[in-house]
Amino acid sequence: MSSPLILAIDQGTSSTKCLLVDGTGGIVAQGQAGLGQSAPKPGWVEQDADDIWNSVRRAVAATLTPETAGRVIAVGLSTQRESCVIWDRRSGEPLTPVLSWQDLRTEALCETLRARGYGEIVRRKSGLPLDPMFSAAKAMWLLDEIDPDRVRARAGELCIGTIDAFLLSRFGGEPMAEAGNASRTQLVAVADAQFDDELLSIFNTPRAALPRIAPSVGPFPSARGLAPLPDGVPVHAVMADSHAALFAHGAFAPGPVKATHGTGSSVMGLIDRSRLGEDAMLHPGLCLTIAWQIDAPILAFEGNIRAAGSTLIWAAGLLGVDIDELARLAATLGDSQGVHLVPAFNGLGAPWWDGAAVATLSGFTLGSGRAQVARAAFDSIAFQIADLVEVVRSSGSPVERLQVDGGPTRNDQLMQIEADIIGVPIIRAEAAELSALGVAHMAGLAAGLFSIDGLRKLDRGGTVFHSTISADLRRSKQRGWRQALARSRSGAGIADPG
Repeated sequence: MSSPLILAIDQGTSSTKCLLVDGTGGIVAQGQAGLGQSAPKPGWVEQDADDIWNSVRRAVAATLTPETAGRVIAVGLSTQRESCVIWDRRSGEPLTPVLSWQDLRTEALCETLRARGYGEIVRRKSGLPLDPMFSAAKAMWLLDEIDPDRVRARAGELCIGTIDAFLLSRFGGEPMAEAGNASRTQLVAVADAQFDDELLSIFNTPRAALPRIAPSVGPFPSARGLAPLPDGVPVHAVMADSHAALFAHGAFAPGPVKATHGTGSSVMGLIDRSRLGEDAMLHPGLCLTIAWQIDAPILAFEGNIRAAGSTLIWAAGLLGVDIDELARLAATLGDSQGVHLVPAFNGLGAPWWDGAAVATLSGFTLGSGRAQVARAAFDSIAFQIADLVEVVRSSGSPVERLQVDGGPTRNDQLMQIEADIIGVPIIRAEAAELSALGVAHMAGLAAGLFSIDGLRKLDRGGTVFHSTISADLRRSKQRGWRQALARSRSGAGIADPG
């Protein structure tokens, strides 16, 4: 008999990727389908929900053959987080655009809620700062547009959800959202993984319009409409993409810290629930989130950087080159020669959470050119991650090494820059698509194809990058970055995140 396979679908911001994984954890096949987005106004970032669904279908078709499709025993789905859409509960048709996690149109709404004194309540209950990145303000804005009196929402005619919930709705059955994804909506009490009445009231979002929250291993509706995959293959796992990457790293207990690089970046590690008192919160630069749920919810700390890979794409477009040429330009210099790029294209995320910050390019002279700008773009990713590592350390979690994954980590130069600026060994995962691999592991675990002991013993390999600069030079680089950060941010005086 042919060996069983797991189909992992990773629906991200710029594409949908699929992996076909066998019982040893090896990758048998992979496919990808690109995905666009639009910016109808400054600070607005939208996607089309039907386009997202079609990208999933195209990626599955690019991965499977008729022979391998028949061997798939389970599907795992990882998705971009925080992005929000409303659809018709009966027909399943989207009624609004998808407001991307990058979208800033709700900044004024968030500021109004802060002025009313809700910031501390929202953070204490949800574990997240009151910020446009998260889904709750997006849901409120969308409802104000299509159902201002909330009549349809209260009647249950509408469904509001993140991308996991929308994609699962295409498979039929009761609308459902996975616990980790749901915890990023800011409508969920992170302590018990359930929608919270006070948060729903603050964001004027009726409970009747929300999907049911399910553990990461379901049960979920079975897959359908993903030819050549036969209809009826069980969906055994759903995870948020960054959370799935942490699982793929084998971080099944507190200790390891990972940094996923994509459009943005996520620095994350598990946290011991016993460290948190009833009202205790992490450093304000960090989020408390649900990593996943098999039995009880597992908590994690996280810092979210809004612009990482997107910075390289922007800089390449600015200079009229592709990413490879941008890297070659950056490699001609040992450093950026005082030029700094602060990529606050949509404000700054963690650890600053400053929606009013603006993107700046500073420190250039008449002698500065394309190479300095290219190098500054690469450096900006490392500086932002270094800021988060300092915050993690200040919260009592040592960071002796950083495990990294995601497309931008394929660049050796970026990894060396990070090792130098952050000052810890950087361990790059062998597999490029860890979000897909992590949800494949979770789905295989639920299907009985893997055991947790077997996953712990997997040889994950990895390439290690060590710092090559002195501590004094590292501190000097950090001072230059902080000066550039000060120019980007609004207001006077900037506290060190540590």
